Amino acid sequence: MARKKTITREQILKAAQNVVATEGFSRFTARNIANKMKCSTQPIYLEFKNMDDLKQELYNQIHQYLSEHVFPAVHTGRPLIDLALNYIHFAVNESGLYRALYLEYTGAGEEMQKFSYECFLDIVKQDAFFKNLSEEKLSSLHTGTWIVATGVASLMTSGIIQLSDKEIESLIQDTIDHILSDEVPVEVNF
Repeated sequence: MARKKTITREQILKAAQNVVATEGFSRFTARNIANKMKCSTQPIYLEFKNMDDLKQELYNQIHQYLSEHVFPAVHTGRPLIDLALNYIHFAVNESGLYRALYLEYTGAGEEMQKFSYECFLDIVKQDAFFKNLSEEKLSSLHTGTWIVATGVASLMTSGIIQLSDKEIESLIQDTIDHILSDEVPVEVNF
């Protein structure tokens, strides 16, 4: 009689996310995931072709979570400001996972950058104010708000600064206003 499967795909993914959130992608190994579940590595390789397959499935699960539950939350009714607030809230509330996804070199850098840009485009194109911007302006807007939001998120997760949502809103709005202004920066020579 065949043995009954006791470890599910969902349990493996949960353990994998736990490893990433607490130890980072540098510790994303079958052995570490199995240790979290207190089992051998065999169930992992029965459910997934290899560790790359598991990692890709984990990315998919995290992307779904972020795109359905984190990034679309409405705070101000201004989609780009809300996206930045949600990104910063995610960083503060789930700092281990945030660091692994967005800050670790061995993590999901390019994967998360592409995913975040697609979320950004989906959200800003719903706003009539941003809908008709050129690709160049959209790219500048993404880069500028991304840099400011990541700076705030990093400083807040490390405890260096504490900002209210109103203060964050103001920083993001100032960034948006600056990027969308057609002013050419003044060059200062010392």
